[in-house]
Amino acid sequence: MAANPYVTPDSTAGNQSLSVESSGSIRRIKRFGVLQLGKMLGVLYFCMSLLAVPFLILATIIGGSERAGFGFGMIVMIPVLYTIAGFISGVIGAWVYNLCAKFVGGVEVEVV
Repeated sequence: MAANPYVTPDSTAGNQSLSVESSGSIRRIKRFGVLQLGKMLGVLYFCMSLLAVPFLILATIIGGSERAGFGFGMIVMIPVLYTIAGFISGVIGAWVYNLCAKFVGGVEVEVV
């Protein structure tokens, strides 16, 4: 059997590192909490939608008075809709990931 090129020469058999320049360990994400990822993405999408609000305000002011009600309504609705979309996409994404991870084993990450 060939020697592993990723193992450092001074490592012991029980504690082998997969990378010469790294001192972290490799971990595998086997599953995500479905509701927790939904909540996290809901909050993240809400924060990202707040970046669009100043531009919506500016467009409403520049656009004139005939559609001002629609513009100010969208200023309120865009963050709400983004939050709902983030939550739903997080729940669906976590469910699909958990389903696929059962077959392929998940994603490997290096924890330092």
